[in-house]
Amino acid sequence: MGSLLDVNDLVVRFSTVAGTVHAVNGASFSVDRGETLGVVGESGCGKSVSVLSVVGLIQQPPGEIVSGEVLYGGRDLLQLKEQEMARIRGRDVAMVFQDPMSSLNPVLTIGRQISETMTVHLGMSQEEAHARAIELLDMMGIPEPADRYDDYPHQFSGGMRQRVMIASALACSPSLLIADEPTTALDVTIQAQLIDLVRDLRDRLDMAIIWITHNLAVVAELADRVCVMYAGFIVEEADVFDLFAEPLHPYTLSLLKSVPRVDQVIDDELFAVPGSPPDCLRLPPGCPFAPRCRFSVRRCHEEAPPLREVGPAHRAACWVDVETGRER
Repeated sequence: MGSLLDVNDLVVRFSTVAGTVHAVNGASFSVDRGETLGVVGESGCGKSVSVLSVVGLIQQPPGEIVSGEVLYGGRDLLQLKEQEMARIRGRDVAMVFQDPMSSLNPVLTIGRQISETMTVHLGMSQEEAHARAIELLDMMGIPEPADRYDDYPHQFSGGMRQRVMIASALACSPSLLIADEPTTALDVTIQAQLIDLVRDLRDRLDMAIIWITHNLAVVAELADRVCVMYAGFIVEEADVFDLFAEPLHPYTLSLLKSVPRVDQVIDDELFAVPGSPPDCLRLPPGCPFAPRCRFSVRRCHEEAPPLREVGPAHRAACWVDVETGRER
């Protein structure tokens, strides 16, 4: 089966008063229909910028997509005019953002905001869009959806607002849903409910999902494959089970060690990655993780490793085999 979306060598920069921020540095990834790709990494690693660039949602300027291609249905989205891109956003590719209160219009009813998507992209009548919006709210588990249609965002809880955002995103039955840390502001119970809901919708609609998060537990629960990002680079990509069972990049290994385990001794100190992330205004030569890496050798500080195959469907950007400590 061919990929639904192929991103190749994406490079994104931001011009600031202090200089040029190297936000995304040659990122390449793909996602198949019906698959969930998790994109993980600490704040500022470029995971949101890389995916927002895919759908043309970074502000230009100060942002600039320097190079790369984004192939969706055989078309390079980066070559489309804004009017063409606007037809794809919402209809074929939909997004759910982290904070639904800032994404929803506070002075419009949630019913109008959901139905507007269908009247614009699908040409539905107001009556058809109204009926479909109520159906979507019911699918999202909103109690008494017909009565809640005319309510405003402030009348919903955080979890319910996020369900409304997902309903709006799914209104046109997109083939790809991009979720940018949609559960971060929610408590763990609501997080679990939303993850179950999204998984069920994915299976029912055969929809691909790109799920951006810093929460490894969410990735373990939902994703099929995972990309790990650091300082604008994809440093590892693998099947979710392989990534957790056998991480092959030192940064991924450090991330997993920093997560508390249920079998951990209470008196054990939490593991913390030493040092700080690099300044993306002035990236160091070689591997960006080398200054913090306990496996680093001279080559790591001089030459940036490519993202290459290190196992079946498993890629890592590292000169060293973390299992033996020797150069590959």
